[in-house]
Amino acid sequence: MAPEPVIAQKSPIKTAVEAGKSYWWCTCGQSSKQPLCDGSHKAAGEFKPMEYKAEKDGDVFFCGCKHSSKAPMCDGTHKGL
Repeated sequence: MAPEPVIAQKSPIKTAVEAGKSYWWCTCGQSSKQPLCDGSHKAAGEFKPMEYKAEKDGDVFFCGCKHSSKAPMCDGTHKGL
């Protein structure tokens, strides 16, 4: 059975991104730099960050609850948690 991630927050996390740049989304929920990885997963077991490569400059909404079916983007799953 896969470990459950910590719910970092029950809302999306608005983040400014730059086209062509990679961002590493935290999957464990323990990063102090939400929504991005700070290496905390190394102590959390089987988790690994997920790469998001920005296609254009602007704001995106990363999942804060770590349960989105459209990870790393928010899909509204937090509303039911």
